[in-house]
Amino acid sequence: MSDLIEAFGEYLLINKGVSKNTLSAYINDLEQLNTSSKKELLAYESEDIILFLSQFSNPRTRNRKLASINAFFHFLNDLDFSAKTIKLPSAKTPSTLPLYLEYETIMQSVENIEPTNWIAMRDRAIILFLYASGIRVSEAVNAKREDLSDGWLRVRYGKGEKERVVPVANIALIAITLYLNERNDDNPSLFINYKKSTLSRISIFKITKKYLAVSPHVLRHSYASGLILGGADLRIVQELLGHSSLITTQIYTHIQKPHLKETLNTYHPLAKEDKNI
Repeated sequence: MSDLIEAFGEYLLINKGVSKNTLSAYINDLEQLNTSSKKELLAYESEDIILFLSQFSNPRTRNRKLASINAFFHFLNDLDFSAKTIKLPSAKTPSTLPLYLEYETIMQSVENIEPTNWIAMRDRAIILFLYASGIRVSEAVNAKREDLSDGWLRVRYGKGEKERVVPVANIALIAITLYLNERNDDNPSLFINYKKSTLSRISIFKITKKYLAVSPHVLRHSYASGLILGGADLRIVQELLGHSSLITTQIYTHIQKPHLKETLNTYHPLAKEDKNI
């Protein structure tokens, strides 16, 4: 690894307090950039970066890598490693609503999981746990048995290393208790694999794909969408999700629009008049 990239990584970890996953993403982006040309990093020009980014077709991927690159060169400039600052604008990306599943769809899939062994009971518990808590898959991987207490989950390894506590629905707690009662190991992790090691992100992804045909993050979207459609306050949802900015949470408000129109057409007296015209 380049000394400059290593120094930037230490800066992100110590000064900015980024999570390990965020740090890894930054470093991987910069390592890709570093190996894309024979030039030294300090000799890069805007044209070199544009050429590097052109190999990625997805605008969101390009923007993520560009954010890493802009932050890196800003760091170099601030510490006088480089006299120039490279700052390229991000590409516009279409606004997309988060994919989410209806409550009935999720519960039907859960009911179809036969609890014939502890692995099946674990799979059932994971799906209900993700849907009942809205936590990120990385947070589920890091969850310990001791983190569940009196119907609350202590999320100690959230994004940006922020802690929070979230309530967990009773149906999920029951499923987790039944699963834990079948375990005979001393692993403190809440979820484990057949080797009794901590379950990985990939394994959880495979579980949700198997039963729901979606990624674990869709269950997080489903959790948030259910709260918003149920009338929950946006700031409460922000706190439950662990979003640092309310702007991130506001994407879920768009889900309300078709339901608001349906409510208007059902209950407003003028809408009823329209039907009689």
